[in-house]
Amino acid sequence: MRLLSFCIALFSVLATPVFAHTVSGSTDSFAAGLAHPLGGADHLVAITFAGLWSGLVGRTAIIAWPVTFAAAMLGGFAAASAGLQLGFVEAATSLSVTLLGAFIAFELTMAVVLGAVVIGLFASFHGHAHATEATSLLLPYVTGFTMATLALLVVGIAVAVWAKSSAGRYVVRTAGGCVALAGLFLLGGLA
Repeated sequence: MRLLSFCIALFSVLATPVFAHTVSGSTDSFAAGLAHPLGGADHLVAITFAGLWSGLVGRTAIIAWPVTFAAAMLGGFAAASAGLQLGFVEAATSLSVTLLGAFIAFELTMAVVLGAVVIGLFASFHGHAHATEATSLLLPYVTGFTMATLALLVVGIAVAVWAKSSAGRYVVRTAGGCVALAGLFLLGGLA
């Protein structure tokens, strides 16, 4: 029953209008950049789960994947700022939520290089989404969302360290499964 309640609560959070990345107020400040990854459930979950997955896999992934995430996110931001437009950014960010949840639920491991490619691809779409909402003063905004992203990655790694116990492992895998299902639900809503 607790598992069902947990999944229902998670679905309700991920299905809120916040998911749509509505922009309120300025997007040209450090504070706006800092708030952006924290204000959209897809960014919040995907970034944290990228850190969580890297921590669960361990080895060199615990450093390589978060660094790759941050670099690819900035690359996606730069590409969008330079005018590259992609029509499926929201679907790709939802897919990243689904897949990261599934990776954690099924305890998927992969070679560090392959995982970095996957993480980098996910992050580039998140960076693109950040750029489409920026206005004029990009440096403060970029600095803010980069700091928030790094903090969320560290939170994910910290949860992975906590999850080394059997009870923690169960909670994390369950959360991964719920997030994967929620991501599928969100993908269905984008069609």
